[in-house]
Amino acid sequence: MGLRDADRLAEQLKTNPGATTVYMRSGAHMLPDTPAHNIIGELKGTEFPDQYITVGGHLDSWDPAEGAQDDGAGCVQSIEVLRALKAIGYKPRHTIRVVLFANEENGGRGGRKYAEAAKDAGEKHLLGLESDNGGFTPRAFTLSLSEDKLAAIQPWISLLKPYGVYELEHGGGGSDVNPMARQLNATVGELRPDSQRYFEYHHARNDVLENVNKRELEMGAVNMAALIYLVDKYGL
Repeated sequence: MGLRDADRLAEQLKTNPGATTVYMRSGAHMLPDTPAHNIIGELKGTEFPDQYITVGGHLDSWDPAEGAQDDGAGCVQSIEVLRALKAIGYKPRHTIRVVLFANEENGGRGGRKYAEAAKDAGEKHLLGLESDNGGFTPRAFTLSLSEDKLAAIQPWISLLKPYGVYELEHGGGGSDVNPMARQLNATVGELRPDSQRYFEYHHARNDVLENVNKRELEMGAVNMAALIYLVDKYGL
């Protein structure tokens, strides 16, 4: 049952409540915990290898479909960030780490464990950036910066605008990177693509690869790579 079905049911209940009945059978049940794994790859920093910029999406998806928008798109974009930087021969100052987080849909444990392990290892994280809003046309980035620091990086918009991003705004990250803010005192943020179509696919049967636009996906990835390049080169 998707959001459109819920809207139809709500309308029927509103217009003819006495004639509408619902029967639902669920086979859902809890199983014991089992090991899962975050998948991590990195491009080592040349000046500050022990300082990290993390970018990621989450591997697991909701049951009815493939999870192509939620969150296969974010995983592909995160991998593409590293691939693109390597392809142009870029040598980052800080270590850039791609994380494909496990278990976001069932409690966000992959993100929490990542932050916990990084804290135990004494790692310093400059930025945790996430893509978990679908592979649509990029529009903005949110960043958990103070107003003065956010104002200082507004000139970056002129470099991002040709590829769709026209705003750097105050806000948090997604559920996978937010634990980094709490445990590591890192700046966190996320890509904010055009949101008009997201809930046509979110946790629904049609969240499949065929419904991801390749060009929009690539535009999101190139903006993420550009932002990470700017943070690596100039800091926050």
